[in-house]
Amino acid sequence: MDVKTLLLQQWSSCLDKEDWFPPLEKVLEDITFEQAIWKPADGTMNSIWELVCHLLFYEKRFMMRFLGQTVNEPQAENNDSTFRLPTETLENWKETKQEYFEVHRELGKILEKSGHEDLYRQIPGEDHSLVLELKSLAMHDAYHIGQIVYLSKMQGAWASKRSF
Repeated sequence: MDVKTLLLQQWSSCLDKEDWFPPLEKVLEDITFEQAIWKPADGTMNSIWELVCHLLFYEKRFMMRFLGQTVNEPQAENNDSTFRLPTETLENWKETKQEYFEVHRELGKILEKSGHEDLYRQIPGEDHSLVLELKSLAMHDAYHIGQIVYLSKMQGAWASKRSF
């Protein structure tokens, strides 16, 4: 198996293909607005929505850099500000999820269409090539998907029987 095929598999595992952990699209499928903004009383964790905003920030920023559209890339003062929510409305929750799914899928398409040269070229504003950055983003996604699952379970929103 070549590196591109392996990375495509990892990338889709994070969104819509079941593997060792549940894909985010399935995890978020039945999360309500109230569950998305909920935080444990001790305040030590981000909400589900904040985590999705964080994932979206880094994927969208990388995609814009890869495409050479750095003027439009998302900006943040620091990592903590990448968890910032838009106005808390049901519509904005739905839009955040949809935008994340679209950006993730678009990055998958970019990877699929990329030849060897694009896979390994240095991306402006990044320390890595497409291959290394998407590998890191997939691992980052998996880590935060685990947090989202945990938050779902804390709220009783996790189905008692699932295929994963």
